[in-house]
Amino acid sequence: MDIATIVGVIAGLIVITSAIVAGGGAKIFVDIPSLAITIGGMLCATLIHFSLPQFLGIFSIVKKTIVAKVPSPSELIKKMVNYAAINRRDGTLALEKELHSVSNPFFLKGLQMLIDGQEADKIRDHLELEIQYLQDRHSTGKKILEFMGASAPAFGMIGTLIGLVQMLRNLDSPDSIGAGMAVALITTFYGAFVANLIFIPLAGKLGIYSKAEVTAMEMITEGICSISQGENPTAVREKMQAFVSHGKREEVKVSI
Repeated sequence: MDIATIVGVIAGLIVITSAIVAGGGAKIFVDIPSLAITIGGMLCATLIHFSLPQFLGIFSIVKKTIVAKVPSPSELIKKMVNYAAINRRDGTLALEKELHSVSNPFFLKGLQMLIDGQEADKIRDHLELEIQYLQDRHSTGKKILEFMGASAPAFGMIGTLIGLVQMLRNLDSPDSIGAGMAVALITTFYGAFVANLIFIPLAGKLGIYSKAEVTAMEMITEGICSISQGENPTAVREKMQAFVSHGKREEVKVSI
């Protein structure tokens, strides 16, 4: 679980709420029609722009940015080198005993294909297809969050314009102009708030996790194919270490 996402959102809410309360005008920042225009308009625009299944997948997209299970490169290298040693010493079928220790579905699928005796080219084609579709799903999720982050301020501005039009119709009451202007600007505040604290940062976090997950899957693919081709543990390790920094390479070398 990514604690940074939760802490960031909660801390941001606390900071902004504290600033509002300290200013002594907390009540004027609560306006249901303005909230309906901003959030409702953003959701409606998102529903128009994307298909219904994609729209309903928003919650799973947000969950992905909070609950991310990306295996570390060092862990992958250690396991793959160990599997390469078992394969060279005892044969491919001996790897069946290691299936219970693999929790990553992609890793498990690749290892099962290796045990089944499939050729390296077929394994690579299948796993690369999995990676491609994963990238497509994550790309769509990132686009949804980015679209929501862009449309929220836009609908906030629309709400402000609506409020200004309504306010200008009452210019014969000067005392109500100040209060009307404040209410008109609240929608802009709502749009900027949810866009910059929630949707845009979540889109960025999803992009980071997507890249890390794809890298891990590429490492698994390379390792599985190398073992399938009968390469020795040292060659497997050297090939997989191309995905990590030099500092991480030294850590893995020492621990193996």
